[in-house]
Amino acid sequence: MIDKICEILTNRIRKSMPDIDDERAEIINYGLQNVIGEIPKIFLLFLIGFLLGVGKLTLLSFLIILPYRAFAGGFHLKTHIGCITCTTLMYCGNALLSKYIVLEPYFIKYIVIGIVWIFGMIMIKLYAPADTENVPILRKKDRKIKRIASYIVLTISLGISAIIQNSEISNLIIFGMAIETVTITRLAYQLTNNKYGYEIYCNETNVA
Repeated sequence: MIDKICEILTNRIRKSMPDIDDERAEIINYGLQNVIGEIPKIFLLFLIGFLLGVGKLTLLSFLIILPYRAFAGGFHLKTHIGCITCTTLMYCGNALLSKYIVLEPYFIKYIVIGIVWIFGMIMIKLYAPADTENVPILRKKDRKIKRIASYIVLTISLGISAIIQNSEISNLIIFGMAIETVTITRLAYQLTNNKYGYEIYCNETNVA
């Protein structure tokens, strides 16, 4: 249904702007799908979170992971149902884990933080920014900036989790950083039938 709506909107845009060619129309259509498709997913995500009794934690999970994901990237599922399912597991799952898993005594919490940080730094070095075929990040300068930002966001976030007193919020950060890091790995891309856009296009494009 979303695909049909985006197709109708794209055709209307083309009628009002005849100079738009097929390639630009495809880009517009893809952008519309992202914008329109995300709105119901977000509402459904928070609805499920509240029904599970972790509405506020789900919202916090979304806000905590978002900056890291914006820079580090990660896989995207190709169907709306798959995307909704994965998004729900990612954010509501993090909220549920954070609510019911207790990282005590403190040295266990610090060990987990250390493991997540080391794992994240290695995966960022290998794969970030983890782009996709539809939205490849080809310019070396852009990739470098996003990779550095990923290092910074991961380190600051885990640093905050180490000193914050609220165990649920601390867990949200720790588990959230771990979950997001997993989404950029090659194994995650293989399991979800994704490909890194940079690897596909770097040999075909003269990257500045």
